[in-house]
Amino acid sequence: MPIRKIFYSFHYQQDAWRVGQVRNMGVVDGNKPAHDNDWETVKGGGDRAIKRWIDDQMFGRSCTVVLIGAGTANRKWINYEIEASWARGMGVFGVHINSLKNAQSETSARGADPFSFVSLNGQRASNLIDSYDPGWSFSAAYHTIKQNLNGWIEAAIAKIGRAHV
Repeated sequence: MPIRKIFYSFHYQQDAWRVGQVRNMGVVDGNKPAHDNDWETVKGGGDRAIKRWIDDQMFGRSCTVVLIGAGTANRKWINYEIEASWARGMGVFGVHINSLKNAQSETSARGADPFSFVSLNGQRASNLIDSYDPGWSFSAAYHTIKQNLNGWIEAAIAKIGRAHV
């Protein structure tokens, strides 16, 4: 199985710590996160600069993994990342990360499906894109993500090929 380069989409302020756990699993090669200062600089350039930064981060990636936390759904840039990934022919799927712990060792509420807020090919993205819920306990969620992430990526890449035919 080839090593895939992945774009991670997530709500930075609420879920950066949880996302770090997924990145540190070492299962796939993911995009590097923007640090607070870098992101503030990008945001300062307005919407065009943000889109350009996202597009640059997506370059050369084969799949987008939307890491779903309590506040991920219907955020402007998450929606853009889903739409842009689909338009580029990238695999796309979501994983609920609310059972992973934050820096204070807290889990969070399960977030809404972000794909239900985006339209692709004239229908809700939730009809086209899969989401996975790895479980309610930290241990189960962590191990389920680690064991299944590669398979979910390959399934999303295969599915996108069928969806664009």
